[in-house]
Amino acid sequence: MKTDIGWEVYAPALKSLVETLYDRYTLPVCYITENGACYNMGVDNGEVDDQPRLDYYNDHLGIVADLIGDGFPMKGYFAWSLMDNFEWAYGYKPHFGLVRVEPSSLRRVPKASARWYADVIAQNAIVN
Repeated sequence: MKTDIGWEVYAPALKSLVETLYDRYTLPVCYITENGACYNMGVDNGEVDDQPRLDYYNDHLGIVADLIGDGFPMKGYFAWSLMDNFEWAYGYKPHFGLVRVEPSSLRRVPKASARWYADVIAQNAIVN
């Protein structure tokens, strides 16, 4: 699977990376920051159905839960990003955020993934 800008999506790589780093080095607690994927769904009837992004976060948070279960000191996971914004290599074209921002009007529309992520945070558990 690939994102809309061609980046490969493979959630198990996150687990492998964390395991390898902790195996090789003495590390403090771990925070996953700026983790996300570009999917360019538009607004349809006032909503953005970005199921691939929601699946991305579900899969990656599942990996983090597995790492915690395996005893790794995972202390935080942060989605990249809250809102669509300027991306250095591609400008305003890719949409990474949980909230869609239209650059011309600055109109903001929370995506399906934003509502799902809010539920995850509120319940401190992955919500399916």
